[in-house]
Amino acid sequence: MTDPDRLSRFLRTKANAAGRQYERARRAYGSARVSALADLPTDEEGQARIVCRRYAERRAVPLDDEARPACFDPDHPDCRGCLEDVRDGRIETW
Repeated sequence: MTDPDRLSRFLRTKANAAGRQYERARRAYGSARVSALADLPTDEEGQARIVCRRYAERRAVPLDDEARPACFDPDHPDCRGCLEDVRDGRIETW
């Protein structure tokens, strides 16, 4: 393999890694921003740390722009109650 091929592969690998790192940071920032608006504790990836009312378990979940957890099911009464608790600032966290 010639040196230009190696250099090209090296640069491509580094550019791809930088792109992945940027995307992870962008998602974590967006998730942490929404969690902060809902005044919830977050993990190192910026996901809200809540206790799921439906399954009674701890979860670290991203929130959408309307502060809905990613696991939110609008047809389930526990999920609707959870969303109300998030918005009212009384959701159980860990």
